Amino acid sequence: MGAEFRRKGVNVLLGPVVGPAWRIVKGGRNWEGFSADPYLAGSLVAQGVQGVQSQRVITSTKHYIANEQETNRVPEDDVAAVSSNVDDRTMHELYLWPFQDAVRAGSANIMCSYQRINNSYGCGNSKTLNGLLKTEIGFQGFVVSDWGAQHTGVHDALAGLDMGMPSAKGYWESLLVDAVKNGSVPESRVNDMATRIIAAWYQVHQDTDFPEPGVGMPSNLFVDHPKVEGRSPDANAILLQGAIEGHVLVKNERQTLPLRSPRKVSIFGYSANTPDFARPIEGDKFPAWQVGLAPVWGLPNQDQTPIGSRGTLWGAGGSGAITPATFTSPQTALVEKAAKDRFTLLQDLTSSSPVVDPTSDVCIVFGNAWATEGHDRPALQDDYTDNLINQVANQCSKTIVVLHNAGVRLVDGFVNHPNVTAIVFAHLPGAESGHALTSVLWGEANPSGKLTYTVAKQESDYGALLNPTPANGSKDPQSNFDEGIYTDYKQFEKNRVVPRYEFGFGLSYTRYDYSNIAINGPSGNWASEWPTGRVVSGGQEDLWEMIATVTFTLKNGGHADGAEAAQLYVRIPGSRAKQLRGFEKPFLAAGQGTQVSFALTRRDLSIWNTGAQKWQLQRGQYEIYVGRSSSKLPLKTYLTI
Repeated sequence: MGAEFRRKGVNVLLGPVVGPAWRIVKGGRNWEGFSADPYLAGSLVAQGVQGVQSQRVITSTKHYIANEQETNRVPEDDVAAVSSNVDDRTMHELYLWPFQDAVRAGSANIMCSYQRINNSYGCGNSKTLNGLLKTEIGFQGFVVSDWGAQHTGVHDALAGLDMGMPSAKGYWESLLVDAVKNGSVPESRVNDMATRIIAAWYQVHQDTDFPEPGVGMPSNLFVDHPKVEGRSPDANAILLQGAIEGHVLVKNERQTLPLRSPRKVSIFGYSANTPDFARPIEGDKFPAWQVGLAPVWGLPNQDQTPIGSRGTLWGAGGSGAITPATFTSPQTALVEKAAKDRFTLLQDLTSSSPVVDPTSDVCIVFGNAWATEGHDRPALQDDYTDNLINQVANQCSKTIVVLHNAGVRLVDGFVNHPNVTAIVFAHLPGAESGHALTSVLWGEANPSGKLTYTVAKQESDYGALLNPTPANGSKDPQSNFDEGIYTDYKQFEKNRVVPRYEFGFGLSYTRYDYSNIAINGPSGNWASEWPTGRVVSGGQEDLWEMIATVTFTLKNGGHADGAEAAQLYVRIPGSRAKQLRGFEKPFLAAGQGTQVSFALTRRDLSIWNTGAQKWQLQRGQYEIYVGRSSSKLPLKTYLTI
């Protein structure tokens, strides 16, 4: 991605996303980020930042901070934007955590968010910008507003905003000069803004041999401009592999998958073929986007369809949406596969009550779950798709369900049907959607994807975190984060609710055996409860000091080669739920075993002490778990500090 942006002359890539952090299950922008878990999101955002900036393009890690719903995200008429009311410990242990990883990885820009945080707008909140970001975790780069998220001049300048976008007209420009002259804004603050912006430019070496800014991506795409090819053939294999690993197999009974030389395959459902127009849902009112000017103020709260009924989803909606230059739909890839392997492919992609050929060896039903910026999702399932699946399953003894889902999609409307023998969450696979799917279905690739969120049995299992907080007639909407750090799988464990599919779950075509757990530690400066190091980019440097090492043996005990995402969880003293604190994904040939190692740092084992305003490494016994998902953890050991 970084290389493609650089070829187009783009200085700043507006991503990656770690806010929203998936607090609200129906959140319309959850799909843009990595995970509902802060440790996983932080680990992945760090790699994303390093990868993009290695190509000399600045990353704008966003949306800072506690930006957890689309409903009332911006002020409208006389109604203020919703206020995310977060306590200090939750802010540090959940919402700030992945941003801290991004800053440590060198993200040269942070984008502040639309909504309010503890009743102060995100781009004018001195506590979050000056206090947490620039002081506590040592951010050296510049803060840019989300498009139109600047609301004042002097106040926002003093609060830590460094750049207003798409412009600061009406707030800064000549008015900022006047503010310096009359003493409202110190000249040193303006110098700091400029220094941070220029430092970011130098940090990624845009001062040398960088294309003309915007050469292939002008501010207005409707004017003549050079046609610059940003793509590279070298990326094709990466696109395919990424799509494959994004497929998560959650059900596979009666040896349905992988497919073994079927003679007749029947496919059904609206999400199999390429959409017949650019926007994959009818009635979507999200306006066209011009690069450099996002018309966010034109996004009223409104009802939204739960599916993309006109075709498959390669991505979801909003400013992060793209249309691939080339695309292979599941239908196209299945036609190619049928021609190559010489089996009969029957299709009915439009009927809501299809008639199934009784001689079909297997049936595949395609559905999806749509999400977009500007709206929160109306539901986590839809009756049309559930009924379609059941209609086919009533007539076909081996029915495979493939869902292209932009977030959580409930399955209890059909999961227990005896003829629904396999379910695949294909998510948003991008350009190689079809080829990735056929690779997984026929076993050319062994599925290794794991869920980065929890799938409940019913919507009510998510409790207060299901829906966004509505204004309910108030001009001052408030969203209280009373659950603290207990979101997603931690919420389920705390409340003792059994999910349909837990966080970290995903099936394979082989079996992995876990054994021989051992722990080496504590080590390092564990004798001190508090970090003592100097503040560098990311916070106090000894937060990343290794305290203990956990090792175990992982063996592929089946007959297919594959990769397993092994996971480590820690129950910190006093906590009511385990937390992810490590993952590794080794590739193992059939019968092969390996030793896997996890390093636990001071930060991994600490809590935020609100009184001391520091990370505290508590004295006591820590429970360490290793396994294949958040609730399937066959190995356990202890660490005493």
